[in-house]
Amino acid sequence: MTTNPDHSTSLQLLHCGVDFFPHLVDAIAAARREIFLETYIFFDDTTGAEVAGALVAAARRGVAVHLMIDGFGSKEYPREKLQAMRAQGVQIRIYRPGFLNFRFLRTGLRRLHRKLAVIDRQQAYVGGINILHDFDPGCTSPRFDYAVAIRGPLVDDVLRAVTSLWSLVSWSQLRRRGSHCRMGVRPTSEVLAGENQTARLVLRDNLRNRRAVEAAYLQAIQGAKSEIVIANAYFLPGNALLQALIDAARRGVAVTLLLQGRVEYFMQHYASEFLYGRLLQAGVCIHRYQAALLHAKVAVIDGCWATVGSSNMDPFSLQLAREANLVIRDTGLIGELRASLCRALVTDSEAVSSSRWAAASIARKAMMWCCYRSLRLSQQLVTRGD
Repeated sequence: MTTNPDHSTSLQLLHCGVDFFPHLVDAIAAARREIFLETYIFFDDTTGAEVAGALVAAARRGVAVHLMIDGFGSKEYPREKLQAMRAQGVQIRIYRPGFLNFRFLRTGLRRLHRKLAVIDRQQAYVGGINILHDFDPGCTSPRFDYAVAIRGPLVDDVLRAVTSLWSLVSWSQLRRRGSHCRMGVRPTSEVLAGENQTARLVLRDNLRNRRAVEAAYLQAIQGAKSEIVIANAYFLPGNALLQALIDAARRGVAVTLLLQGRVEYFMQHYASEFLYGRLLQAGVCIHRYQAALLHAKVAVIDGCWATVGSSNMDPFSLQLAREANLVIRDTGLIGELRASLCRALVTDSEAVSSSRWAAASIARKAMMWCCYRSLRLSQQLVTRGD
């Protein structure tokens, strides 16, 4: 854990769910006043049951417990279990529950993808870890991901984000707003302006902060002097971000990408591979994570800038979903994150060589092109008019 003496903000990097879930459950168990938890996926497995049990126990002892889950990401969670949690005092909101309707292609893809928690207005969590078991079938290593535990003034900014959305969703679903949820979230540019803070919260939504996460990435990449290390599960950046990475490599910055090595989503996986040629030609180093599924959305630049959060570098995150990232300037945490990424690059990934990519069969390259063009066309149709 690192602490900034000027702002009394402490940040603790949590590696994978192995670190995150015990930390979160302990914080819930210690809560005395209120809990807010937002997640894209809340899954009905041992981890989901443990977190649900902790929330119910908190509600029973009088804590105001607020759980918001996404209607698509958590669609498999049994509704009878949600009802049981409500009956025990847990307040639950489902973000965009009616995803299977004629409006789905236009608005249904605008999901709640961020992962946030605030406990007693004293501690907050920001990261990319969903509420589900950390080990996928056939994997002896946990899903590769990160979260950050926060104490100090920055907790207030996370609290404003979760209470604002809770009020909005409650109002939109014709429920009465809670008296404690009247605070509005300020635009990201106003939340933590300035370059000297330990960290700032960057939100992405479809109103005032449409390009906030992308802009933070672009500014950092375009200003990079020596090194860029990015780990991103679903990598399909737009032209601006892609060109920024290529330009950085061409001006001598060591650019390294740690990307998904296992096929999780067929079209997304091969669409991402379509970009490898341009990146490799520019001198970007690409590694594919092999030990388990990669789910991280993190970056370290020049050892003095980092981000940890929920936003992938793909159209879903950058143009459609609600996302939340921390932009971090705490050198202690940045050094810890960089060391973790370097270990993964050395021990748990394989490098993609230019010669290997060039030797791919015509059929494989055609498949990459088809997947890439299909996803780009879908993106244009869904975001048309935005």
